[in-house]
Amino acid sequence: MKLNAQGDGPATGESFEVTGGTVIRILLAEDMNMVRGALVALLELEPDIEVAAEVESGDDILPAALKARPDVAVLDIDLPGIDGITAAAALRRELPQCRVLILTSLGRPGNLRRAMDAHVSGFILKDAPPDRLAAAIRGVAAGQRVVDPQLAIAAWDAVENPLTSREVEVLRLAAGGAEAVEIAARLFLSPGTVRNYLTAIVAKLNARNRVDAIRMAQESGWV
Repeated sequence: MKLNAQGDGPATGESFEVTGGTVIRILLAEDMNMVRGALVALLELEPDIEVAAEVESGDDILPAALKARPDVAVLDIDLPGIDGITAAAALRRELPQCRVLILTSLGRPGNLRRAMDAHVSGFILKDAPPDRLAAAIRGVAAGQRVVDPQLAIAAWDAVENPLTSREVEVLRLAAGGAEAVEIAARLFLSPGTVRNYLTAIVAKLNARNRVDAIRMAQESGWV
């Protein structure tokens, strides 16, 4: 059997046998209605996969998962509210039996690194062949780690994120348009401390200014 890029399970192109008539219950998080509808229709063609819940906001992922108790959560990264990777970390804390598969168009090495730090079980891109999604769901449900091989190689070679977790929080809020006072209120910091963080971020990234720092961090998948 071909191994995935992590070397510890089948690649996304492989088939997985589901024994004993087991049905894999999934939660799907995708903010684009047409895309979400197409994914639901695609997955419901699979006899061993059931869409138990679907949401369009990152803030709804954990409440829906706690209610539906899915086996696998299929999450986009770029969602209204909290992003999919942050939601994945929350799921690991509150519902550890639910495995997470990231399905996204944001195929940046930094995003894969963040996802691995959040202990997701799989990461595949939306431009993958349709049959790989069902195979990936079966893989993560079976306890495998399923990662796009080329993206895994790129992540291995990528530059490490030089920002601290707090700096990432500050920059993520700044990227969303929040000013220093608003960021301070949300993170329980003083505005002066937030400005110091932003100055440090610009210096660490060797950026021209805050806007340039945001661009660089987003292109690297750090925020």
